[in-house]
Amino acid sequence: MRELCIPLPINVGAELTEVEVKIESKNLKCLYRLESFPWEVGEHDIKDGITEDLLKIYQLKKTIADYDKTWELMQIYPPIEAAKIIQILFRKKQ
Repeated sequence: MRELCIPLPINVGAELTEVEVKIESKNLKCLYRLESFPWEVGEHDIKDGITEDLLKIYQLKKTIADYDKTWELMQIYPPIEAAKIIQILFRKKQ
């Protein structure tokens, strides 16, 4: 088995959640970080939803590109409608 999914209770509004997983048989330690980022475009003169969505995607892309390079992107969780944050899961590089 390559991956294991374990449901963990996490505060959706939390800005940062870190999870440490230890697998003793191989002495493997994995660090995960669930982080919240703004999912708003601010005070722009937006005329349509497509422009707003593109600005949000650009902002998210820049956030990921500028993130600490010792962490790798694992998953982007889809935001609920009218959300003000988006959550991203990172794993510490081995």
